[in-house]
Amino acid sequence: MTSATPLRQQSGTGQTGPGQVDADRFDVLGELEQRVLWLSSAIVHHANRVRPNPSGLKVGGHQASSASMVSIMSTLWFRHLRQEDRVSVKPHASPVLHSLNYLLGTLDESYLTTLREFGGLQSYPSRSKDPDPVDYSTGSVGIGATATIWGALARRYVSDTTAGGYRGRQYALVGDAELDEGAVWEAVLDPAVTELGELVWIVDLNRQSLDRVVPVIAADRLQGMFAAAGWQVLNVKYGRLLEELFTRPGGDALRARIDAMPNPEYQRLLRCPAEELRRRLPGDGPGAEAIARLLAELDDTTVLRAVRNLGGHDLAALDAAFTAIDDDRPTVIFAYTVKGYGLPTQGHPQNHSSLLTTEQMEELAERVGADPRRPWARFPAGSAAAELCARTADRLARRQPAVPPVPELPVDIGRTPTGVATTQAALGRALLDLTREAPEAARRVVTVCPDVSSSTNLGGWVNKVGVWSTAERVNWFADDAETILHWREKPSGQHIELGIAETNLVGLLGELGATWSRWGEPLLPIGVMYDPFVQRALEPWSFGIYAGGQSILVGTPSGVTLAPEGGAHQSITTPSLGIEQPGCVTYEPAFALDVEWALLACLARLGRPDGGSAYLRLSTRPVDQALAAVPADPAGRERRRRQVVAGAYALRRREGAKVTIAAMGAMMTEALTAADRLEQAGTPADVVCVTSPGLLHQALRARHGQEAGNSWILDHAFPASRATPLVTVVDGHPHTLAFLATVNQVPSRTLGVTRFGQSGSLEDVYRYHEIDADSIVRAALDLTE
Repeated sequence: MTSATPLRQQSGTGQTGPGQVDADRFDVLGELEQRVLWLSSAIVHHANRVRPNPSGLKVGGHQASSASMVSIMSTLWFRHLRQEDRVSVKPHASPVLHSLNYLLGTLDESYLTTLREFGGLQSYPSRSKDPDPVDYSTGSVGIGATATIWGALARRYVSDTTAGGYRGRQYALVGDAELDEGAVWEAVLDPAVTELGELVWIVDLNRQSLDRVVPVIAADRLQGMFAAAGWQVLNVKYGRLLEELFTRPGGDALRARIDAMPNPEYQRLLRCPAEELRRRLPGDGPGAEAIARLLAELDDTTVLRAVRNLGGHDLAALDAAFTAIDDDRPTVIFAYTVKGYGLPTQGHPQNHSSLLTTEQMEELAERVGADPRRPWARFPAGSAAAELCARTADRLARRQPAVPPVPELPVDIGRTPTGVATTQAALGRALLDLTREAPEAARRVVTVCPDVSSSTNLGGWVNKVGVWSTAERVNWFADDAETILHWREKPSGQHIELGIAETNLVGLLGELGATWSRWGEPLLPIGVMYDPFVQRALEPWSFGIYAGGQSILVGTPSGVTLAPEGGAHQSITTPSLGIEQPGCVTYEPAFALDVEWALLACLARLGRPDGGSAYLRLSTRPVDQALAAVPADPAGRERRRRQVVAGAYALRRREGAKVTIAAMGAMMTEALTAADRLEQAGTPADVVCVTSPGLLHQALRARHGQEAGNSWILDHAFPASRATPLVTVVDGHPHTLAFLATVNQVPSRTLGVTRFGQSGSLEDVYRYHEIDADSIVRAALDLTE
């Protein structure tokens, strides 16, 4: 096995910008680079081979993936990063991030032994759980890269709409395999991205995935795709040693040979001793003899160094690339690296999660000047390396921004909707009412849509607040009398329109929802999309919640109530999100006033340390608002509001009720119709309107002592004194409300949607899925007769 070459041998003088950089500066940077390599490897080593592990389960960690990023991150942190910049670090390089934070004094030594330990350093960078500064939570492949796009947009929005004036680059350190993710290209291709000159991606091009060396990485094609999207593309392929060899006789042939070499063949060369390398490297092409003569001029050490001398490990080459960034457009830097660089496992196709032995760690310590008996030792006080760490720490020091409270929000705007209305239309109406009743709070609202503003009833809101744009644009249809949606684009607009890519929307939503903690500027972000596509967006939205983003996601229209749209557009599983998604409250209101109250309650949870996200599931079904029977008395109205916000309320109580019907959202009309028919048949029924199954589930767990909280809403909506057999009905999967039968341990029937549908009238579709009034009546009679 080839021993690794000391990293400092790859460093030296070079051109970075207009002047010659002195050798001492890169020597010190090389010393730091070696210490970061040691620390990141030692963090993983301690977690797996030193810390007691009674269960015997592999702890894991990624020494090789970290090693390929050490040169890049050392150059960025110690040479180019500024206090106002933010960095998203690829998941498997988290030990490198923690090593840098330790050297800069923002991570206590006690945490270096806690990788993947409960309460310690997380598996992957986490804003919300790691004890040291982390700008972006990463871990779900591709999300960390695209988060910087949405972080840049959110920063610009905050700067335009508040007095913040925030600036700084948004760096993403991206594994080359992450570019396989479709979500990456959905984000790169959004038209808004080309204006983000503060965006910089550095691709760790090590040409390896988890299982293998990727045969065809197609770097030229990837670079062309970025260039076609308007990005500046910088290529850091070879280090200065190879570049110098390319200028010698036979150098052109050597460059051509390496350029044309398949990735697996190149990786195999990294595993060869010098003698074997001299045989393999020339190949059998027309330039083989010239390459052999060139290699014959070099000693074994230089031959071994040369084959590893890629640009992603050459400090001067990286420095020059960072200096060349053009802030007028997004930039991507393709940095060619070796996975496991500087480690005995470098270049091995199965090194992804391999662990160095204790003997190999001791050899590494000797090469980089570390002491395995004192693995966390800092640089001696007064040394050049210690002074560079101190200067860098001062340069990057940040103040935690104070978070001002969101302007006061009303809990009830005071209108009582009449006539026939939909819950979808009620959302737009409530937003417009908010601009009049609470203008300061309304100015913090920002809505986001994937090209569905008009079809989700946001037209009035968009006309009122305008569309956000980095610069004011001409509205060429302003004088068109037949244009009812006025697209006025300006920096003060409060609506952001993206292309039809739901993952982009929730990515931006998460970053807009994190401005309170990132910049000290709380926003009230609301994303609106068709409910059938919520599942497509759920994973990145969930990750945004995990990362501390607080937002409201509105799915509308929803359910099989979309009858004429067909089976492909009939969402089934989304009603239970509030039960299953941590950090999120779900509401599915039945009436327009319920929408207003729920929305105001959700807005009040945003932009605050103890806040959280929400999901509203709305419908285009016209409903007679008189069915809501809103109490006229102010005290009764407030009681109803509190119950709506808590999760349920009794809509109808009947003396001697024999059955209870609990329904949600668009199903209330059928539930009330069924209750009328049952009463006529001599089976009186109570009717409960469920607004939030998640909150009711939490209340039930609180009653059982399984989590903190209050269970009072269960006593109001399902009092034990009125316990009867229960029929639940929801326009979605019936398991959503099935748990309600356990509140009072009563017999039950759960109605809902369990199969794909097809186009048809509302009556036909409800009948097909057995959620119509007839099915409710039959279920009630089955329970009571």
